[in-house]
Amino acid sequence: MKIDEVRGMTPDQLAESLLNLKKEQFNLRFQAATGQVEKTHRVDQIRKDIARIKTVLRAKKAA
Repeated sequence: MKIDEVRGMTPDQLAESLLNLKKEQFNLRFQAATGQVEKTHRVDQIRKDIARIKTVLRAKKAA
């Protein structure tokens, strides 16, 4: 997910996307613990996407 895409979203869309990413992160943690994760790079990608969304949400609330 690119930062331009995130900035173009509404706060409701950002909150929904954040929830979905957290669910996916939770599932990937379990897959990693059991050794079933196939796309190991996805864990880092999700972590960075969550940070992007939280940053944009915080900026929009402050404005």
